[in-house]
Amino acid sequence: MRCVLLDQLFEPVVLGGQTLPNRFVLPPLTRSRAQADGVPTPLMAEYYGQRAGAGLIISEGTVVSPQGSAYAQVPGLYTEAQVEAWRPIVSAAGSKGAVVYAQLWHVGRQAHSCVQPDGCPPWGPSPIAISGWEYRSPDGPVPFEVPRELSHEGIAEIVAQFAAAARNAVAAGFDGVELHAANGYLFDQFFNSSSNTRTDQYGGSIENRLRFLYEVIEAVSESVPANRIGVRISPSSDWMDVSDPDKRSLYSALVRGINERGLAYLHLVEPGIAGAVDAPTSDDVLQSAELSQLFDGPVIVTGGHTPQTAASAVGSGTADLVGFGRLFIANPDLPRRIRNGADLTGLREEGLYAGGPAGYTDYPELQSAN
Repeated sequence: MRCVLLDQLFEPVVLGGQTLPNRFVLPPLTRSRAQADGVPTPLMAEYYGQRAGAGLIISEGTVVSPQGSAYAQVPGLYTEAQVEAWRPIVSAAGSKGAVVYAQLWHVGRQAHSCVQPDGCPPWGPSPIAISGWEYRSPDGPVPFEVPRELSHEGIAEIVAQFAAAARNAVAAGFDGVELHAANGYLFDQFFNSSSNTRTDQYGGSIENRLRFLYEVIEAVSESVPANRIGVRISPSSDWMDVSDPDKRSLYSALVRGINERGLAYLHLVEPGIAGAVDAPTSDDVLQSAELSQLFDGPVIVTGGHTPQTAASAVGSGTADLVGFGRLFIANPDLPRRIRNGADLTGLREEGLYAGGPAGYTDYPELQSAN
């Protein structure tokens, strides 16, 4: 029998002026099924269509330029061929009433010269290499390189790339976009003092370190209304060597800043999640409930939730929607299974990244209600 508490997850909610049929979110999940040139594939349409029962679907991380990519077979939104290939995928994802957003992504210093278009080290806010982690190159793990420091012209170019990708997202049929400012990628590198030691208007004070994100939001809002732009952050994570001695002040200022800009939603990665894996939490962990109070619009929380903890987060007012990553991979019809009190399928390691249908589109759907 399904707990009555779970009914909260099936209530509609308004986001960006659109009514979502439920509170379930398919969060961004890198699965590496695009072509080598970043063009999405028909298999991706099948995958997203299987999970169309979510209220909100956020695409896997989609790079804004070849320079912004670190991994093979991730999709892009910087060529007409990519836009054209996204259209049937977006249509499939929204076939049951879901609202569909594109997550726009630039990895910054997490890339490597072996995948950079010019064969040189990647770009970052400061020439500081990632310590304590290794880059997974085609030839095996190698140390991360010291990135090239972005000039003002280089920052402006990346801002323009995000703006162009947002225009392409609209052309592909997406309802809105999410800026990937979590998990130690480029925005996060600018936020945190361990990776940003600049002394110009993009470094030093918290306001300066947030400037790059605000410039991207302003540029993207020329083609996507502010209330259709979301931001994802990971306040309690030091994934890929991003840290700051005062995370509370940093991320409180960030949440207040995006709140002032009237964005679609705030997407919080829960404490205990680092990138795609579980991680221990520190003593100075920032609970999602603390930051969600600073944001007036819808809040999404993602990371390790069960149906019960998700319903509790919604019921307590910590969140308005909840992302289910691993559960949605293994249970394409997750909302239907939960509504019917059915057993949930376990996640397989096979096929998480790259490959064909195995571990991607071959998880079974519920045949009958329990």
